[in-house]
Amino acid sequence: MRKRMLTALFVATMAIGPAAAQPAGGVPTETEDRLAQNNYNPIWDLVGCIGLLGLFGFYRPYDNDGYTDDPI
Repeated sequence: MRKRMLTALFVATMAIGPAAAQPAGGVPTETEDRLAQNNYNPIWDLVGCIGLLGLFGFYRPYDNDGYTDDPI
C-alpha cells in the first residue's frame, strides 16, 4: 500500500510542470545571477555532502515500531 502511494505521488510530481514554467518578469533572480557568474567550486558540494552525513546521527535502531508501547 505504501509503495503504491509513493509511486502515485512520484508520478503525479513528474506530471506537474516545474515552477520555472511561470512567465518571467525580465528581472534575473539571485540564482540566475549566480549561475551566470560561472564560478563553480566543487568544494562546497563536498561540504554539503559531509553536512548531510550528520543526519545519520538521528537514526536510532531499536525494536519499537511505534505502534506498540515501549517495554519498561
